[in-house]
Amino acid sequence: MAAVVSPFSGVLQLTDLDDYIGPSQDCIKPVKVDKKPGKAAAKIRIEDDGSYFQVNEDGESQKLEKAKITLNDCLACSGCITSAESVLITQQSHEELHKVLNANKTSDSASQKLVVVSVSPQSRASLAARYKLTPLDTAKKLTGFFKKLGVAFVFDTTFSRTFSLLESQREFVRRFQRRDDDGRALPMLAAACPGWICYAEKTHGSFIIPYVSTAKSPQQVMGSLVKGRFAEQQHLRPDQIYHVAVMPCYDKKLEASRPDFFIQEHQTREVDCVITTGEVVKLLDQEGVSLPDVEPAPLDGLFSSSSEDGLCGHAGGGSGGYLEHIFKHAAMELFGIQVDKLEYKPLRNKDFQEVTLEKEGETLLRFALAYGFRNIQNLVQKLKRGKSPYHYVEVMACPSGCLNGGGQLRADREAGRDLLREVERLYESVEPEEPERNEEVSALYRDWLGGPESERARRALHTQYHPVEKTNAATFNIKW
Repeated sequence: MAAVVSPFSGVLQLTDLDDYIGPSQDCIKPVKVDKKPGKAAAKIRIEDDGSYFQVNEDGESQKLEKAKITLNDCLACSGCITSAESVLITQQSHEELHKVLNANKTSDSASQKLVVVSVSPQSRASLAARYKLTPLDTAKKLTGFFKKLGVAFVFDTTFSRTFSLLESQREFVRRFQRRDDDGRALPMLAAACPGWICYAEKTHGSFIIPYVSTAKSPQQVMGSLVKGRFAEQQHLRPDQIYHVAVMPCYDKKLEASRPDFFIQEHQTREVDCVITTGEVVKLLDQEGVSLPDVEPAPLDGLFSSSSEDGLCGHAGGGSGGYLEHIFKHAAMELFGIQVDKLEYKPLRNKDFQEVTLEKEGETLLRFALAYGFRNIQNLVQKLKRGKSPYHYVEVMACPSGCLNGGGQLRADREAGRDLLREVERLYESVEPEEPERNEEVSALYRDWLGGPESERARRALHTQYHPVEKTNAATFNIKW
C-alpha cells in the first residue's frame, strides 16, 4: 500500500487506490511534523521494506513507528464503524472461542454449548500453502485440531456456497426478465463481500442498494443451516449451538454482527464468532503445535460437500465463481445457449475483466468482475451516470479477490506474490462440482425449505441491505 503524509494536514492519504484497507495490514498513521519558522517542513520517506522515516532539512532521518488499521478504524468507506459494531467485533476472536471451549469443560452438560466450526475453502488454501500440505490433508488436520480443542463438528462452507450460487442464479434471471419495467433491476451486483457491502451502505446508500443481490453469502447461509436444519437434527435450540466461521476476511466479523442475522426468538446470532486464517495460526501457536504435526481426523460430511475420497469446490475463481455460474445458467435459461468455457477479457487491469455472450453480432449478456476499490469506485460512478453496460458484476473489495483477503496469511512483497500464486494453485486443485448436481442440497430444498420459491427459503437464503446515515465522526481523508 503506497501512502504519503501531508505535513500540513497530518492526514493519511492513499496513493495506490487499487488496494484495500485490511485490519491485518501495516499502515502509516498521521504524523505531526514540527516546522520551525524559516525552515522547511520535514519529509516522510518510505523504504522498499515498508519502513517509514522522517527526514529533516539537514538530511537526518528518524524511523517512525508503524501503526495498524484496527477493527475500530475505517473499513475502506466514508465513515468509521460504529461503537456498537466495535463492541460486537470484540466478541469475535480466537480468545473468545477458547473461552467457550474452556467453559464447556467446567460447566454441567445442561449449560454446555455444542461448538461447530465452518471453514472457508479460501482459508484452507492459505493454510495449505503456509504448511506445504494438500487441501485435503489440511482439511483433515484442521478437523483433528479443532476436535482436540473440544469442537464437535467441522464443516466446509463450500456446501453453503452451493446454495448461495443457486439463489444468485435464480435472482439474476428474475431481474433480467423484469429489466424493462424496473430501472434498478440491472446490473445485479454480487453481495458476498462484506467490505464492499459496508462501503455501499455507508457511502452510496439508497442509490446503490437496489442493484445489490439479496442472496446471502456462504458464511451466512451456513449460519442458517447450522442454527436451523442442523439444530433440528441435533434436537437443540439455536442458542445451544456456538457457531464459528473461519474466514479469509476481517470484514466477515462485521457481517456476522449485522442485526439482520440475529435470531430474535432465541437471542442468538447465526454465526457467533468469526476468526481469520491468521487467527487459526495463533490458535495453533497457543497450543504449541504445527499443523503438519496434527493427527488428522475424518471429515464431517454433513453440510460439508466433502467425503473421505476428497473435497469438492466450485469453478470460476477464488472468490466463489459467482460470475461464471450465473453467466452459464443465464445463457441457457434465457437464450438456450450452452456455454462450456468463459473467455475473460482484461480491461484496465487483471482485477477488472469482462465476459460477453454474443449471437449473430448482438451482445446478449455482458458480465464483469471488479476487484479492489479503484475498480469499484469506477463502477459506481458509471452507474450514477447511467453509463454501465453490464448486466452483472462480481464485486470484491480485495485486489485479486478473496484468496488475497485481509485475514489471510502474509509474506513480504516479493514472497507474497509467490505465496498468492501457490494459494491460487491449491485452491483450484480441488475438483469442482456443479451446484445443480448436489443431491444433498436438492434434498434440503425439498424436505427442509419446501422448495426454492417458498417463504422459508427466502428467509433462510436471502437478506436485505440498508443505507447508513453518515455521522460526524472523524475519518481518514481518503481521496478516491
